[in-house]
Amino acid sequence: MARRPIVALTFLVALAAGCFGTEAPPAPREIRPDGWNGARLAVGYVGHATILLDLGGTYVLTDPALFDRVGVALGPVTVGPRRTVAPALPLARIPPLAAVVITHAHFDSLDLRSLRALPKDATLVGPPRCRDLLGDLGFRRYVELGWGERTTAGDVTIEAIPVNHWGRRYPWGAWRGYNGYVFEKDGLRVLFASDTAFTRDFARLRDGGAPPILAILGNGAYDPWIRNHADPEQVWQMFVDSGARWLAPVHWDTFRLGREPLGDAMRRLVAAAGPDADRIVFHAIGDEWTLPDTGGTP
Repeated sequence: MARRPIVALTFLVALAAGCFGTEAPPAPREIRPDGWNGARLAVGYVGHATILLDLGGTYVLTDPALFDRVGVALGPVTVGPRRTVAPALPLARIPPLAAVVITHAHFDSLDLRSLRALPKDATLVGPPRCRDLLGDLGFRRYVELGWGERTTAGDVTIEAIPVNHWGRRYPWGAWRGYNGYVFEKDGLRVLFASDTAFTRDFARLRDGGAPPILAILGNGAYDPWIRNHADPEQVWQMFVDSGARWLAPVHWDTFRLGREPLGDAMRRLVAAAGPDADRIVFHAIGDEWTLPDTGGTP
């Protein structure tokens, strides 16, 4: 029995030791929102589920993960997956934000270190039962949204919508909410649903009125986690169901969270899209996209 604390301590030391090493290589390119020039809609892929969204000059940041690792903090060390590529937007160049949105409490989407590092003059939006994690971080305003509930941040409306995922911080912890979101300004709607298994629920966005112009959907960690994350063919089907004109795939090739090899998610997604592959707006971390001048509707 006396050996067990020693074995446990040795295990923790070994985990912590794995957190040191060389920094992740830089992203293929860096996002430069100062070059978006007042577009009605622009997005930049920072990495994983982190998107900088510009709706006509109103900026929203999703699921910020801005450091080398995500996971459990043991003092100054974070034990968890290491990035394969650095964030495509340094903290110092993030523009003033109207909102920061969190989809759910998993460590790769709710990264406390990143949230503490962000400027606090923004509305922080989270799912239900996350106040103990998010409520005292110092943001100007904190709002929890359940499915179908809305709030505003600046002149952007934010609605929480259902996704097919799960919502604990730890596998054995208390149950928490989990959201997708629809952002809307001046008639433009954007769907953000990073972590979700396959669902047909996004069809209601198409059938209930103006569909989103852009769908931002998770496309990774499906092997073996297909019950929690859609595979690329399912991602394309959910995109088609939503009625969106453009697709921004996220949640791929930033952290190794599944067994699929790097590059598999995007290769399969492009193949699933076939002749419509030009509707996919992200192909590398650091990619940027602005709504074409000729397209205000799908």
